[in-house]
Amino acid sequence: MPTYIALLNWTDQGVRNYKDTAQRAETFGAAAQKIGAKLLNIYWTVGPYDLVAVVEAPDDETATAAILQVGGVGNVRSTTLRAFGREEMERIVAKAAG
Repeated sequence: MPTYIALLNWTDQGVRNYKDTAQRAETFGAAAQKIGAKLLNIYWTVGPYDLVAVVEAPDDETATAAILQVGGVGNVRSTTLRAFGREEMERIVAKAAG
């Protein structure tokens, strides 16, 4: 299943409610699962992003829906990246090489 990396920053609302962050992550995981995505892991980070979420979804539409759900609550803003594992990258390179 395709993997997506979501780089998340807390909004003013999100940082005000920092005490609920672990529960919000659990809620995000459950909501993602209901629409067919899976929260593989979430990391709280130091640096330009406050959190990094690793999500699997069957397609871009499902991944986007999951990220829209988490963003729609108002606690985070996101930048989402499609990630390719080693086997996927080897197929991409083989295709590019002809």
